[in-house]
Amino acid sequence: MRAVQYTRFGPPEVLDVHDVPTPRPGPGEVLVEVRAASVDAGEAAFRAGRMRAVARARFPRGLGVDFTGRVAAVGSGVHAWREGEEVWGLMPHLVFGAIADYVAVPEQRLARAPKNLSLLEAAALPSSGTTALTALTDKAGLTSGERLLVRGAAGGVGSIAVQLGKALGAHVTALAGARNLDWVTELGADAALDYRTTRPQDLGQYDVILDLVGTDLGAYQARLTRRGRMVALAFDHDRILTSLVTTGLRAALSPRRMKIFSNNPSPERMAELTASAEAGNIRPVIDTVYPMDEVAEAHRRLEAGGVRGKLIIDLQR
Repeated sequence: MRAVQYTRFGPPEVLDVHDVPTPRPGPGEVLVEVRAASVDAGEAAFRAGRMRAVARARFPRGLGVDFTGRVAAVGSGVHAWREGEEVWGLMPHLVFGAIADYVAVPEQRLARAPKNLSLLEAAALPSSGTTALTALTDKAGLTSGERLLVRGAAGGVGSIAVQLGKALGAHVTALAGARNLDWVTELGADAALDYRTTRPQDLGQYDVILDLVGTDLGAYQARLTRRGRMVALAFDHDRILTSLVTTGLRAALSPRRMKIFSNNPSPERMAELTASAEAGNIRPVIDTVYPMDEVAEAHRRLEAGGVRGKLIIDLQR
């Protein structure tokens, strides 16, 4: 089968399509024929080697954390899934390799794909959707009537968070680039502000701030109400280690006000995402679809910035 891999750290050009053995599902595993997978923004730092100090690398490394597809086979002990069923899911936590013709994953990493979306459309949601759900419900406890600020609102997680915040009854303010302000308003933002011309001190106060940028966290944390909560989901890519340590310390010293987490959704969270998509509370946002052999171009596009929602790899193109 085909799988996107890289054998050294470097620019997008290190990504290539390799022929590798098709995996076999072990006990408790499901083999999925992948229809589509998303390009995850966080993986660019891994590919470039900026995370080598905190993540040991064994080459070749796979790429991709979430996918949609159909069940191709099941391992022993699996009774919840049958061949041909449409599913979406995520690779095991901190494992990459979804951009491949087939993936074998524990059955707990799958959920039924939404019936109202094609598998190509749905590929934009598993990782971003579960991250936004966990951030706003479990970590922030966002409730109706509260004021939510989404920083980085045009990206994969941000575009879902705007929709979800509105569905939860919050007043949503979105920070995004100037060309995206009307667009994030259409997603559900009550107010949309240009991040380039809006300083933290120009903002009001918020009950919840979802940060997807990773810089100037102190200045934005100061915009929280007395009972406010910030969920920080990004790090400063120009100084990753310092950013990791600083954000971790903020969370440790003030756990009620600063929340951080690494997305590792439960089967129940995956099923909740399916229900939210089918109810129309959130919809996938796709910027561009690429064939597998253009994955390097997708990473170049990602690093250039300005992506609306998600970039998708179509395994059937």
